[in-house]
Amino acid sequence: MFSSDPVAVFAAVFAALFFAHHLADHWVQTQHQADCKGLPGWSGRLACAAHVGTYTLTAAAALTVLALVLSLPLPLGQTVAGLAVSGVSHYLIDRRTPLRRLADWLGKDPAWLERGGGLYALDQSAHILFLFVAALVVAA
Repeated sequence: MFSSDPVAVFAAVFAALFFAHHLADHWVQTQHQADCKGLPGWSGRLACAAHVGTYTLTAAAALTVLALVLSLPLPLGQTVAGLAVSGVSHYLIDRRTPLRRLADWLGKDPAWLERGGGLYALDQSAHILFLFVAALVVAA
């Protein structure tokens, strides 16, 4: 039986969400979704929504396996709320415009953003921030 201590639940949930994030962002996401999710208009919105759908299903599957294998008590309402935090934030970050505006506002070097891998680094760190928040929502 796994501890229902909130700190232990947070750690386990964060690890599962972090695993699911990498799996969904790099293995599950289709090339079409990756190429189109940041495009303007409905084609970009739909590609991003499709990616976030499979991303959220991957995270839900990881949390389900975690709960079943470790007998980890994950309250349904909090788990759904945590998945919503993760999914909605993932959509906003992957649409690119909000992330780019924040980077510009913070004075990030445009050359680093475009050619130095900066946008990818900011994208991933923003996702991890919201995985942390989502794990807190589930464990609180």
